[in-house]
Amino acid sequence: MAVNLTRPVAPDPYSLLPSVPDFTLTSEDLRPGERLPDVHTNTDAGSNVSPQLSWESFPAATQSFLVSCFDPDAPGPAGWWHWTVVDVPVTTTSLARGADLPAGAFALRGDDGEARYVGAAPPPGDQVHRYFFVVHALDVPSLGLGPDTMPGAANTAVLFHTLARAILVGTYQR
Repeated sequence: MAVNLTRPVAPDPYSLLPSVPDFTLTSEDLRPGERLPDVHTNTDAGSNVSPQLSWESFPAATQSFLVSCFDPDAPGPAGWWHWTVVDVPVTTTSLARGADLPAGAFALRGDDGEARYVGAAPPPGDQVHRYFFVVHALDVPSLGLGPDTMPGAANTAVLFHTLARAILVGTYQR
């Protein structure tokens, strides 16, 4: 039986959150609004390699960062968390391609159950999916979360500590 994936495009999830200042997020691997290179996907052509990310111009009061990748276009009501890294030290302003995380930072298990970056893998023939790479500048040095925290819970907890947010969106379809 063929599955019907026809559905409306999900809203930008970050436009639904309380407004905070923005700062700059760039990548050597991703261009805003453009297709993710295959190496950053979880497809036959991909390698699940996290993209390089750099950020700057965040508030001076920043004490740490949370970095995530979320696909609001995944089938189902809740989107899909591909990557959530918590407790990134304020001295870290970039993650290399295929990032080794800085001391103190750790990845939570995504919706696939893996505590690492797992790339784009929309169902074949589905609509274009958007991948929101987001860095939250936080007012605390640690969120106090453990490795078993679910990414949705972590990304809710940051709402109470976010000073500013940087967003870079890539797309993927197969």
